[in-house]
Amino acid sequence: MNITLNQTDSTNAQLKVVLEEADYAPKVDQQVKEYSKKAQIKGFRPGKVPAGLVKKMYGKSILVEQINKTLQEEITKYIRENDVKLLGEPLPEPNQNNIDWDNQKEFEFTYQVGLLPDFNLPLDKSVEGYTVELDQNTIDEAYENLKRQFGKTTNPETSEAGDFIYGDLKQVEGDVEVKTLIPTTRVVEGQDKFVGVKAGDTIRFDIRKTFGDDNAALAHVTGLSKDDAANLNGEFDFAVEKINRTEPAELDQELFDKLFGKDEVHSAEEFDAKVRETIEENYKTEAENLLNRNIIDSLVDNLDAELPTEFFKRWLLVTNEGRLTAEQIDENFDKYVRELKWSMIKNKLVADNELKVSNEEVVEATKQKMLAQFNMPEIPEELAESMNSYAQQHLNQDNGRNYIQEYEQLLAEKVLAKLKEQITVVDKKITAEDFRNMSF
Repeated sequence: MNITLNQTDSTNAQLKVVLEEADYAPKVDQQVKEYSKKAQIKGFRPGKVPAGLVKKMYGKSILVEQINKTLQEEITKYIRENDVKLLGEPLPEPNQNNIDWDNQKEFEFTYQVGLLPDFNLPLDKSVEGYTVELDQNTIDEAYENLKRQFGKTTNPETSEAGDFIYGDLKQVEGDVEVKTLIPTTRVVEGQDKFVGVKAGDTIRFDIRKTFGDDNAALAHVTGLSKDDAANLNGEFDFAVEKINRTEPAELDQELFDKLFGKDEVHSAEEFDAKVRETIEENYKTEAENLLNRNIIDSLVDNLDAELPTEFFKRWLLVTNEGRLTAEQIDENFDKYVRELKWSMIKNKLVADNELKVSNEEVVEATKQKMLAQFNMPEIPEELAESMNSYAQQHLNQDNGRNYIQEYEQLLAEKVLAKLKEQITVVDKKITAEDFRNMSF
């Protein structure tokens, strides 16, 4: 078999494959014999169908199938043995459909190939990380949220500031009409309109003035998307049906047990320490996630690598046929390039450092996530076998897609851990309030 790779420029090449009869004929003959053993044709006993008849009836389809299989196997072998660094897979050159399958003995196929360059990781740029320091305002807000979350809901006759008001919302001049729950805490102007109202009352208000630029609140109240809510204006009528009020929960043993498990916390002092510890862990996780994003952005932004742009666009279009249009690819191409560059960086780190993820690591990580879902610190001995079974069932779902996702996540974690050993991280202390106000 003759396979040649002709580089046309620094990022593109043409792969040519020439198949002679000797390359595929033995495999075709073998496949015909296999069909003869299995074919069920009227007038012949099973397994006794003549190979000549099978070849006459199915020979062309067997030939096409076998040649495609041979091409895939040999191209993959060639790429692996010659260490060709490809973007995606080779794509057949257009206009290769004029094949005479009945008479041709020799076949020639050509493919477009996108080449990925060798590159150095831009590790000379420092990256900013954060140590979040708790402030009393953050602790106080956490207490208020906990009291509200675990408080008792009542339905008073008349509304007060802080209540949630349920009813029918209707645009005066427009099509928006929805049953909704308005949180008075999100009202930025005219809050007095929502205080002192009862079931049966109707409130008219300007929705833009009432909620200001809080598009998240507008989307929540109207049921629209954030994009649609961003363009919303005008007056609305709100027919009140019910007032919802949450009475704050008491800081007692009942609340302690609900939050941290029975008898894990026994006093207000222990509760306060546990709350602080939990908040600190949450911020530590968020800060670590932000550091990871900063590392990825720094490397991608500073990666000096020429890419086969036009091939990449064609490959995206072919591999996402029916799901993406050429216009959508152009519109989001910068995002696709960033994803490709990060993939290149990951692959280089994995190869250079021989990073691997074992099956045991995948299963163990899955079990730990299951434990977290059930709020269990460890696997009880009597449930160990069942937990293993549940983990395997989960990983095997969707033809192993869950396994692949878990594997890729663990591998990405190892890549980021390796990068943190090689890149300079400048640690910055920041208050929890300032950290929350950062734009992620």
